[in-house]
Amino acid sequence: MERKEVTIKIYGAEQKCPSCVNLPSSKETMEWLEAAISRKFPDQPFSIHYIDIEEPQQGEDRQFVERIMEEDLFYPVVLIDGEIVAEGNPRLKSIYSIMEQNGYISQN
Repeated sequence: MERKEVTIKIYGAEQKCPSCVNLPSSKETMEWLEAAISRKFPDQPFSIHYIDIEEPQQGEDRQFVERIMEEDLFYPVVLIDGEIVAEGNPRLKSIYSIMEQNGYISQN
């Protein structure tokens, strides 16, 4: 299977959502995910972006931020190639599985 470089987007805010007070911040979640994915799939490039839902956004990011607000999604919301894969507290096992479906090969 050919590997497709995935794009991971983490939508979040400095202020935690009310039901996420005991969880890491959205930025901390992004840093943790980036480190974990890099360890699991070394030398296999992917891009990861943090989008602050409290800042003005453009295009598809703006549309998705509006969706987060309208649907009261728990943030951080993690998207891989435009698909929601996690809300609130992401599960590494699920994210690893999606990476593998895109041709990434686990190194441990």
